[in-house]
Amino acid sequence: MTRKQILIQQLISGVLFVAAIGLLGWLSYRYKTEFDWTSGNRNSLTEASLKQLGAMPGPITFTLFAPSGNDVRRDVEADLGRYRRAKSDIKLEFVDPSANPQKVKDYKVSSVGEIVIEYQGRRESLRSTTEPSITTALQRLAYGGEQWVVFLEGHGERALDDQENPETMAHFAQLLRDKGLKVRGLNLVKETRVPDNTSVLVVASPQKQPLAGEAQMLKEYVEKGGNLLWLADPEQPAGIDPLAQALGIAWQNGMVIMPEYQVVGSPHPGFFAAVGYPQSPVTQGFDQITLFPFARSVVGNPTTGWTLAPVLITSEAAWLETGDVAGGKVALDDGDVRGPLTVGLALTREHKAADGKVAPQRAIVVGDADFLSNAYLGEVGNQQLGLNMVQWLASRDAQLNINVPSAPDTALVLSDMAANAIGAFFSLLLPLALLAWGLTRWIIRRRR
Repeated sequence: MTRKQILIQQLISGVLFVAAIGLLGWLSYRYKTEFDWTSGNRNSLTEASLKQLGAMPGPITFTLFAPSGNDVRRDVEADLGRYRRAKSDIKLEFVDPSANPQKVKDYKVSSVGEIVIEYQGRRESLRSTTEPSITTALQRLAYGGEQWVVFLEGHGERALDDQENPETMAHFAQLLRDKGLKVRGLNLVKETRVPDNTSVLVVASPQKQPLAGEAQMLKEYVEKGGNLLWLADPEQPAGIDPLAQALGIAWQNGMVIMPEYQVVGSPHPGFFAAVGYPQSPVTQGFDQITLFPFARSVVGNPTTGWTLAPVLITSEAAWLETGDVAGGKVALDDGDVRGPLTVGLALTREHKAADGKVAPQRAIVVGDADFLSNAYLGEVGNQQLGLNMVQWLASRDAQLNINVPSAPDTALVLSDMAANAIGAFFSLLLPLALLAWGLTRWIIRRRR
């Protein structure tokens, strides 16, 4: 090959190399590919967030109030980039508070870095752009108007306050508020009626029978089309016969016994662990284990106009223990009820109001209230199942199974021994090793 040919070949290779670099630059500008290798894919939207965005047609606007050049603008833009890639009509706007004080006043912004989300005329303020905070805010914005979840009080039901008491439902009540639902208590002796704006009435295991007049008001609430969540522990009187008649159900007295309780790690044969669910509107797509400490069973009458759908069913090996379960020693006797047993039941029907309008009516009855108490709400899927029940009763079907999990690697937890070992290595062993290596090298060079 002549020198001229080599020169031409090198020139062509150079041109092709520059063209390849230019093409790669153009492709990187036009197209973008991302890979998330973090533990739990924390830099990608979870299925829960994607489902929430899919349930919100129409544009969503995020407005950040921060001065120009502020680092928070770059951080927020990066965090919201995941949402904007999943939904094309999400807008991000920046407002300099000093340049536009009127907008700060209109949006009721109180601090620099605050973000206001707008959807269908509704607004929600945020001070954090983590996925749980954003998606939870979107859940609150998804529904217009106020939806009240009202808890019956005055008969020893589970309280809504006292976060430290393991028996109360304070954590669950706060969880409902975080999802955009309004929560309050109801004493029928004081108020004499269930408020008309009640979306869901919760009867959480009363320890004493309601008065005859109260029971009648509860029955009338259901007969007028009200939605109900009724939880009844086995050690408490289920009672409220007028309400049970209106629903066409009957509570079975006794405690559900699970002979396979040791396999799932339950401490007592009365702990019912649900590992599978029948087809129902509440459990569709739900595949988490749930734990019910000391449950009772319920039976329904399909001839009352309600459509029945079991939500929780035991195995055939289970039974309803009608005798004493003290000490955890139980056995299947002739007087006990053999499984499978229905622990949870969903009821639906079309209710015709006095004005002739027909609307769907929903109710859920569960033979246990402990699973939503402070003590057990955090057990595996208890929280999500409880949310599903209330969301479904409030006709928020698009919110079912939407709960953003926290990233699994946000904290490093070390034992005292491990922490001391790491400290000793970096503060003592590593410096001594470097010093010894340096002295060794110096001695070797001196001997040469």
